[in-house]
Amino acid sequence: MQVYLDNSATTAAHPQVVEAMVDALANNYGNPSSMHSMGVQGERMLKQARKSVAKLIGCTDKEVTFTSGGTEGNNLAIFGAAYANRRLGKHIVTTAIEHPSVLNAMRVLQEDGFEITYIDSDSKGRISAEKVLDACKEDTILVSMMHVNNETGAVLPVLEVSKGLKKLKRKPLLHVDGIQAIGKLKVSVKRLGVDLYSISGHKIHGPKGIGALFIKDGVRIAPRQFGGAQEKGVRPGTENVPGIVGLGTACMLAADNLSTNLEKLNAMKAMFCERICQALPSVHVNGELGPDFAPHVVNLSFVGMRGEVLLHALESKGIYVSTGSACSSKNKSYSHVLTSMGLDEADMEGAIRFSFNAEITEAQMEYAVNTIIDSVNDLQKIIKGR
Repeated sequence: MQVYLDNSATTAAHPQVVEAMVDALANNYGNPSSMHSMGVQGERMLKQARKSVAKLIGCTDKEVTFTSGGTEGNNLAIFGAAYANRRLGKHIVTTAIEHPSVLNAMRVLQEDGFEITYIDSDSKGRISAEKVLDACKEDTILVSMMHVNNETGAVLPVLEVSKGLKKLKRKPLLHVDGIQAIGKLKVSVKRLGVDLYSISGHKIHGPKGIGALFIKDGVRIAPRQFGGAQEKGVRPGTENVPGIVGLGTACMLAADNLSTNLEKLNAMKAMFCERICQALPSVHVNGELGPDFAPHVVNLSFVGMRGEVLLHALESKGIYVSTGSACSSKNKSYSHVLTSMGLDEADMEGAIRFSFNAEITEAQMEYAVNTIIDSVNDLQKIIKGR
């Protein structure tokens, strides 16, 4: 039996997504900018996909700009906001637990003369809204923070920060990396009061290489590439119609099944953590179980063993997990997220991220739990026997 528990890294494309993309590739391949009927059909497909994205995140379709994925969305939002507003100031606030696509963008801006303030998490991986707001100054032009952390599942206080920013003398723009939040939380960018919100298709059973950026009506950002008039000139280039259609279909499915999926994910995570922690007393959760953490991901430390060794032991039995962010897991250094939490070396060495999807069956979860427990016990015997 195979059980894929690395859904924070990527998800399998839904069959309806694949079907819609194949149709776009094989039968509706006109350039949406062309004036003939095939071009018009391509434009219709883009409009429908834009509406599906807008419905999932709670905005108008004209506020949706298609990108090549989460990294481009985050980069476009951060660089676009920074360079469009640098005459007003050069100070930016972010957190120390962001995705590399945010942190590395900040480092580039720092080299270009911007001042970046990084907010550390607490020992549970949570970010204080008060600390974010206290870090803002008169020349702060942007606050960038994720909605859900990709390694621990911590839900960041976006709404609290948004409300606090509105009370400042001059409100900075608020960009949120929502890549791990959509399809796992009920998201309304209007209710949250954000200015920019990034999403990615392959985290919600859509295709890789496609995403979208919510740009609040009236917010101006500087483009990062230049060409034609596609996507209002903010992100020019001939549109990836099959990818966009796949993203739209994935967003439609996520919106239609959100309540049911959340119920399944919450039950799955609760059962998983209870069984593992009861059977293996030395294991502990890096973070917490509860409403401050998303239902699809949990980070556990298996103290006394290397996470990489356990990962491969589980892989040999058909269970796929991660030692951290897929974008940086091949690096030998410890997770910057767990480091920000203040974990000791043993906890970080034995950390494994498990991330779920709503399609996993009870039989698969039962097999996964039993296999994890048996594998850890076997490895502990080997370690003790050395």
